[in-house]
Amino acid sequence: MPRRAVVENSRMSLRIRAEEKALLLRAVALNHTDLTDFVLRHALLAAKAVIEEADHVQLSGRDSLRVLDLLENPPAPNAKLLRAARALPKRS
Repeated sequence: MPRRAVVENSRMSLRIRAEEKALLLRAVALNHTDLTDFVLRHALLAAKAVIEEADHVQLSGRDSLRVLDLLENPPAPNAKLLRAARALPKRS
């Protein structure tokens, strides 16, 4: 029988191999913490790093100069952009 979705549940289940769990438990013992705290702390650090990387764009020096040039000297609007601008609702 399928389980019903629980909206307000902060539980999370993982299936891992025995050797992976043993490795985690060894790290937990060396860190003097519990498994939940250890996994959560390191998973959150990894999640924040992934989000930080995704939120920032790294440009090469050449690309940075190109962006600055386009900001200072924007190209003329093409027909598609002009049509889109005309389709916008009029502001009062």
